Amino acid sequence: MRHAVVTGASSGIGEAIVKRLLAEGWQVTGLSRRAVMPDTPGFTGLRVDITDPEALNSALHAIATPQAVIHAAGMMAAAPLGQLENRVGASLWQLHVQACEALFNHFAPAMAAGGRFVAIGSRTSRGAAGRSQYVATKAAMTGMVRSWAAELAPRGITANVVAPGATQTPMLSAPGRESSPPTCPPIGRLITPEEVAGLVNFLLSNEAAAITGQEMVICGGASLS
Repeated sequence: MRHAVVTGASSGIGEAIVKRLLAEGWQVTGLSRRAVMPDTPGFTGLRVDITDPEALNSALHAIATPQAVIHAAGMMAAAPLGQLENRVGASLWQLHVQACEALFNHFAPAMAAGGRFVAIGSRTSRGAAGRSQYVATKAAMTGMVRSWAAELAPRGITANVVAPGATQTPMLSAPGRESSPPTCPPIGRLITPEEVAGLVNFLLSNEAAAITGQEMVICGGASLS
């Protein structure tokens, strides 16, 4: 049975990805700060703070090498220039960049041909007023994943970023988000977590074997303006 590791499995996009993969017949190991779906067939949940390097390293060593790794854990913080805090920037960097690095770095050496790496980025990775610290980490994530894609391509392993626009998740009500509210895209509604999960599921398929090193935006047309 195909096995996937998913971070951020307890809510939002990560939870939607877990549910979609289980429905597609995957065995899923979910990493999250709180317990999730304890009685779901095919699912193993590990409670771990992935921003704690030692705790994450311990958890990863307890997991067999999977066929797919999806880093979906994320957080939002917004503040204008002049009100930026080093503490907030460091937390964003630890979660979006260093945890992603640790996760992919651990599993890549033993992953077989046909393996898949997917990181959940953001449409704002090219810049967004009031969200500079968040944007910087998502841009760094994309740069890392594209670099890894080049390294892994000769082994038949793909690495991509799925970059949603404003998505209907608990992150939209994160503290500080009031200063940078989401904008409704041209389709007239926000993106759903299930739509993001659908794109991730495609990237894990055999049909997507030639897609690697890409930042795939799913934004309801927001990028058109």
